[in-house]
Amino acid sequence: MVSVEVSSPLSPAEALRVITDFGPSRAEAWPGVDLSRLVVHQAGDGHADVTEGNDTTWERVTYDWDEATGTVTARTTDSNVWAEGSRWDYRLTPVENGTLVGVRLERHGKNLKGKLIGALLPLLGTKVVTDSLRSALRLT
Repeated sequence: MVSVEVSSPLSPAEALRVITDFGPSRAEAWPGVDLSRLVVHQAGDGHADVTEGNDTTWERVTYDWDEATGTVTARTTDSNVWAEGSRWDYRLTPVENGTLVGVRLERHGKNLKGKLIGALLPLLGTKVVTDSLRSALRLT
């Protein structure tokens, strides 16, 4: 499991829009998402079913979010490397100059590749998740 927090000058509503924007700009915002792998299967108010990733790892994810509570949950439903129980949890907390964005990443490898990548998460995950989040929020 990896947990990080990043301060952003964006408002909670703006940060939520970045996390839940599943249009073509998602691939520009998130370094691990290739446009060729981005498929929106279904989307509506407060939820989306999306396949995203790249040639190394991809996952189909069910996103649920609540602007009032500042939470986003992303549960993996299918993947080439991640098993059931894998997920992303975001918490958006308003602060004086923007938003404190907390992320909790839980990964369970479903095959050798997933288990190897998962074994590296305690060593490299904090930096990778922080860099990805900072990139998406345009803080780098």
